Amino acid sequence: MQKGNGSMSEYHNPVMLKECIEGLNIIPSGTYIDVTYGGGGHSREILKHLDASGRLLAFDQDEDAKKNIIQDDRLTFIDQNFRFLKNYCRLHEAMQVDGILADLGVSSHQFDQPERGFSTRFDADLDMRMDQSAPITAKEVIDTYSEEDLHRIFGMYGEIQNAKSLARTLVTSRLNKKIETIAEFKEVIKHRIPKGKENKYLAQAFQALRIEVNQELEALQEFLIQSAEVLKPGGRLVVMSYHSLEDRLVKNFIAKGKFRGEVEKDFYGNIQRPLDLVNRKALVASEAEIALNNRARSAKLRVAVKL
Repeated sequence: MQKGNGSMSEYHNPVMLKECIEGLNIIPSGTYIDVTYGGGGHSREILKHLDASGRLLAFDQDEDAKKNIIQDDRLTFIDQNFRFLKNYCRLHEAMQVDGILADLGVSSHQFDQPERGFSTRFDADLDMRMDQSAPITAKEVIDTYSEEDLHRIFGMYGEIQNAKSLARTLVTSRLNKKIETIAEFKEVIKHRIPKGKENKYLAQAFQALRIEVNQELEALQEFLIQSAEVLKPGGRLVVMSYHSLEDRLVKNFIAKGKFRGEVEKDFYGNIQRPLDLVNRKALVASEAEIALNNRARSAKLRVAVKL
């Protein structure tokens, strides 16, 4: 893996890079935020569009992201989760920004590191923490959560059909022996996996654990609310999500200014919401891009403007 301005292709190919940059509608002297820095692919492209007075704040709590910080005076790297967006914008005197970009995918680089425990392809401890100093790991979720909570996590976050029996299997099995590694987890649940659907089922189970361990949906909701507050009128919010749960939160927040329930209207019947859609429908990757980068297949890009 190269640092600085070397090739980042081995770290993370940014999905829909052109569409993301167009969505931000960059003003050269503006202030922008990339809340998911990762390998720096999107940040590097944003910097190309800024002049000497432009600014970019980049958030990431992943250890590997810190090894890839672009050396550029216009870039401020913030070693934090994007759920603390507003606090750090205030700290860095960037309370009214021109655009915010979030790419919610786990970088392929994280999946490719066996010891991080994100991938079903390797054996490792069940970890899955984006932030290596965070208190809870996937192992603790599996070994300490109640059957009811495991059922909820696998059903909601993994959209697994037999989430209830999967939860019961784990709870029964851990009475005899703790489930600590990916191999042990696979062994315990193998009779619950529909024939021929092994890869998909494991991917869904891992997604559910990862979302829970990293509190991804709570963090996303906090981030979206704060993003509407730190954007200046006319500023752009560009969010790329990779599964329906995230996309639904983004879609609802842009449409209604909230995550569930009906829209609120003022006395005159105008919808009360901070953002408006730029594109009526979510943008998706081209067939050509999907052929080059399979991760792009499930990506949905939504662009909104601050009213």
